[in-house]
Amino acid sequence: MRDLPGKFIKIKALNYKVLLSKQGLVQFIKFNFVGLMNTIIDFVVFSLLLLLGIGSVGAQIISYIAGSINSYVMNRNITFASNSHERESKKVELRRFIRFGMLNLTMLVISLLSLLLLVNIVGLHPLIAKLMVTGMTVTVSFYVSRKWVFRENVLHEM
Repeated sequence: MRDLPGKFIKIKALNYKVLLSKQGLVQFIKFNFVGLMNTIIDFVVFSLLLLLGIGSVGAQIISYIAGSINSYVMNRNITFASNSHERESKKVELRRFIRFGMLNLTMLVISLLSLLLLVNIVGLHPLIAKLMVTGMTVTVSFYVSRKWVFRENVLHEM
């Protein structure tokens, strides 16, 4: 237990190291480009559903799923594309897809709770709350995607 603060500091340093490396920076830029596309899809669907009278929670779930489908395809093929043979393995692809689903389900729960808090308790307009929630989840999603979902050695974990 005494070493816990030291381990936390090393973990935090590792997080910054990932983002500051050349490969990490290039991936982060690609991730944000893909994220911009996801966000456009997400916001358009969210706004249309609000106009159709669907509440912010239902609209959030549907729009998040639409953005997530785009996110998986684009991140797999652009941001975290791999030239290794394991990329072709159906087992690896299934494992990555399951991890991606778990990450996005977690991010959906966090975004829903945050959206409810910002709209119902803080009193923000749903679109402003949505913008804040989206900004909050980007860095976490990138780091977890890079280190867990799309990492190169997924095959060796099976």
